Amino acid sequence: MSPLSKEQLSQIRDERKDQIMRAALKVFARRGIDGTKISMIVAEAGVSQGLFYHYFKSKDEALIALVQEAIDISYSATKSLRDLPIAPLEKIRFLTQSILNDEGKYYFLLIYQARMSDDLPDRIKELFSEYSMKAYVDLMRPIFEEGQRSGDIAAGDLEEIIASYFTILSGVMVVNAKGDGVYRIPDVDTIMRLVTK
Repeated sequence: MSPLSKEQLSQIRDERKDQIMRAALKVFARRGIDGTKISMIVAEAGVSQGLFYHYFKSKDEALIALVQEAIDISYSATKSLRDLPIAPLEKIRFLTQSILNDEGKYYFLLIYQARMSDDLPDRIKELFSEYSMKAYVDLMRPIFEEGQRSGDIAAGDLEEIIASYFTILSGVMVVNAKGDGVYRIPDVDTIMRLVTK
């Protein structure tokens, strides 16, 4: 058997790091920041603690990387809604589906869990200062405004409607964080009825 090339070794390293990151995302999202231990992350990933420390110096370092990734993805995805060639209501539906799907829900939950945590690394505090909930509301405002003008979105204070939309999604995700089936994630149409006329 021939030795692995540099490219193959690099690919294996990238896959292992990604495996740990996906596991950490799920554990942080379900258990919260304070409730997450490195032992839980490595158990979820099916790797050793030594391998975790090969890629991350600490739980905080993994958390910072994940929150940065979650914010990058969520902010750019929300911002890109403006350019979709579909009606405002369909843009909101698309965002709602993205948040509720299996991959999106963990990012959304991670951001929520981190925002609710008292003891965060300074870098995450900086990220939340730069990408506040108001930043997301501001991104959605033109879409909701257009929806109100077309008569598809309920009348009322836009900031309150958008903030309520995100609050409801947060609540839905939090009660389902453990995935124990006690609470049910509503379908997209049910959520959409909360903002439509």
